[in-house]
This record gives sequence, structure tokens and C-alpha cells, in this order.
Amino acid sequence: MTIQKSIIIGIGGNEVSKQITGTSEVSSGRSAVATVAGGTMGAVAGGVLSVGATAAGMAAAPVVVPLVVASAAVSFIASLFD
Repeated sequence: MTIQKSIIIGIGGNEVSKQITGTSEVSSGRSAVATVAGGTMGAVAGGVLSVGATAAGMAAAPVVVPLVVASAAVSFIASLFD
């Protein structure tokens, strides 16, 4: 389930980067924006930003950290081919 979520979120991060930069051309700047957007969206989906640094946030780390990293990676890769 986490792989499916990370792919969906990562593609969403790539689409957000197109809106932020105003272009769909491949560039290092858009790739950076896509990576940050995908990671942020993964963190929001995982509940890290809403939970904060509480004990519940620490307990969710084994699930959330891979989701954030995978979402950012998918966004980065998608931005290179779009």
C-alpha cells in the first residue's frame, strides 16, 4: 500500500512543480521543486506535519519516512521525463 501511495503522491508532486514553475520543461530547478513538493506531500499524507514531534509521530516514523523518501524520489524521476 505504501508503494502505491508513494507513486500517486510522487506524480502529484510533479504536477505541483509544473504549477509552481509555470513550465513543464525539464530543468534542474523544476526537478528540485518536484522533489520538495513530493516529499512535503508524502509527509502530509503520512501525518508527520499534523502530528509534529510527539510520541505518536515518532511511532509512525518507520512507515512515514519511507513514504516521504519514495514520494520525493518518484517526483524527481517524473520531473526528468515530463
